[in-house]
Amino acid sequence: MKYYSTNKNTPAVSLKEAVVKGLAPDNGLFMPEHINKFDTSFFENIHNLSFQEIAYEVALKFFGDDIEASTLKTIVYDTLVFDCPIVKVTDNIYSLELFHGPTMAFKDVGARFMARLLSHFMTDREKQVNVLVATSGDTGSAVANGFLDVDGIHVYVLYPKGKVSKIQESQFTTLERNITAFEIDGTFDDCQQLVKSAFLDKELNENLVLTSANSINVARFLPQSFYYFYAFAQLQKLGVLNDKSLVFSVPSGNLGNITAGLFAEKMGLPIHHFVAANNANRVVYDYINFGEYTPRPSIETIANAMDVGTPSNFARILDLYHHTYAEIIHMIKSVTYSDQEIRDTIKKVYDEYGYICDPHGACGFKSLEETLKDEEIGVFLETAHPAKFLETMEQVLGVGKVELPAKLAEFMRGEKKSVLLNNQFTTFKKYLLNHSI
Repeated sequence: MKYYSTNKNTPAVSLKEAVVKGLAPDNGLFMPEHINKFDTSFFENIHNLSFQEIAYEVALKFFGDDIEASTLKTIVYDTLVFDCPIVKVTDNIYSLELFHGPTMAFKDVGARFMARLLSHFMTDREKQVNVLVATSGDTGSAVANGFLDVDGIHVYVLYPKGKVSKIQESQFTTLERNITAFEIDGTFDDCQQLVKSAFLDKELNENLVLTSANSINVARFLPQSFYYFYAFAQLQKLGVLNDKSLVFSVPSGNLGNITAGLFAEKMGLPIHHFVAANNANRVVYDYINFGEYTPRPSIETIANAMDVGTPSNFARILDLYHHTYAEIIHMIKSVTYSDQEIRDTIKKVYDEYGYICDPHGACGFKSLEETLKDEEIGVFLETAHPAKFLETMEQVLGVGKVELPAKLAEFMRGEKKSVLLNNQFTTFKKYLLNHSI
């Protein structure tokens, strides 16, 4: 399959080129030329399949023309060595827990898949591959741990100084080896712009092999569709769907997660609509509700993974629906919540249902509680373990309500090693030229 740029000013490329380049030369995002659909019979029997079996069938639809089946199966099965269970919270609202992977965040799925796919494509390359990734928290930890000690690949994580939780920071600043953390004096949007500028810089690309592990990379966001199919299979097995419509609420920042869900729907997964749940960063909310798309500087909130003022994957959503506003708002609804509303929701869900949401999942739950109809079943994505936001959780619920898992405690014991940089591209470029192979 070929992959074209959303800006449509550069020739289509192979999957390998799309993964290695990350960003198209015309600054667009790569999209598959077509989306392969499942027959309805697949969904009738999906509840009999394991997570790995489901993911492999989905991966074949995306990548089956470009990777040998046995190799693809190995990549999928090695990626998904953990579960993503559905958990009942209320009679019609379920949590899809995506925090059971190595770094306890949903991005473990995409990051682990991409690491293995890129390693497969890079076996015959002599020069080191330099992976650039901007993070507002969980992306950095998932990518760093997914690529840790992978031969021939060095990861550079860019994160905004003072704007990620201490636990998140420890997950990518204590690893060293082939991981370098850049502590940028700025916002996540500054970090993201530095990465994009690097891909467009002629001198850097003549001297270095660069790729991205943000959700701008097709190998990062497409595998995230796996768990939408798996969620449907679990609900089918529980027998709760019957003739009810399925709604997913997705905590939304850079929009990679909801875009993966939209692809799943295009592949035939019976989803009625999505809710893009936002914090105070309301760029998507304003577009969906008022038709106005106005990127702006991001605002710092307690749901930091959603602190994005210029969501990259918005370009993919526009392209997916041919820039037709009516089609987009038919499939995507949107809400926005303040920090206090998020805190109140965490407390309410715990007090009334005994379930602990992280700040992002709380946005998802609240959106379903407010918008879900009687004939609908809602699933919100619980995107990270609540302990990754321990200070916030303890302020809201009280000390001792959220235990720090052993794997997170281990990261906290490591020594922080980071490179402090300003948010100027010339500084970043100079470092890469002087330190990369």
